[in-house]
Amino acid sequence: MTGENVGQPQDGEAEGHFVRVILADTQAIFRAGLRKIFALEDDIRVVGQAETLPQTLSAAKKFSADILVFESALTPTPVDTVAELLRQTPGLKIVVITPEANEELTLDLFRCGAHGIVSREVEPETLVDCLRRVAQGEPWLDHKGIQWVLKAYRTQRGRGGSGRPKVQLTPKESLIVSCVTQGMKNKEIAVRVGTTEQVVKNYLRKVYDKLGVADRLELALFCLNNRVLDAAQTAPASKPATSGNGAAPAAAESAAAAAAGSGNSNSNSNSN
Repeated sequence: MTGENVGQPQDGEAEGHFVRVILADTQAIFRAGLRKIFALEDDIRVVGQAETLPQTLSAAKKFSADILVFESALTPTPVDTVAELLRQTPGLKIVVITPEANEELTLDLFRCGAHGIVSREVEPETLVDCLRRVAQGEPWLDHKGIQWVLKAYRTQRGRGGSGRPKVQLTPKESLIVSCVTQGMKNKEIAVRVGTTEQVVKNYLRKVYDKLGVADRLELALFCLNNRVLDAAQTAPASKPATSGNGAAPAAAESAAAAAAGSGNSNSNSNSN
């Protein structure tokens, strides 16, 4: 423990009104910097801190938090540790801070269930946006991380042969999934389908259960990997998102990038 109330809740924290965050990092100056950044935001509160792995495990169990900001250097086995934290505290979302952008570590952390992955050089406004999106249930990867994940899925698809899953979607489910893979938001999908946003959410939950995915990013990557919509009737394309060089990516790749919350995006759309 240090002299700065490591592991202690911060003043002003109120249930249900804030994104409640635990900071777990070996460097006191980095934690102090994050506290100053978050103090400027009306909707983010630091409720606990830790500087060692045992303190982190204790804080995760002790404090009611939405997100754990976890430095990967706290443990020699960050992937195993994140997986164990998620098992012990299933309601806690984890954003991992890595020393630098690393493809292998990013993919392994993403596969084990980390909700967000950012490097230590992340801009303050990007980290704040990351926390808000993760709190809303969205995964977060920066542009480079998105490209790594897409490349991994393409490679897996290339090795997978004819292993297309036997999934039966109804015509309306197929239409809604098609809209998602084009990067459309729930409000846009509702207009396209002629229903309400709540009905779209309900359909998406059913599709998630059918396909065994958890969110829009996994849905888009699943469709990209397994060509779920190859034989389905697709909706007219909405305005395509563009990649960093200005070229329009494939529909599912565009949706994956949008769902993962690229650091250049500032929208806070409903993701369910």
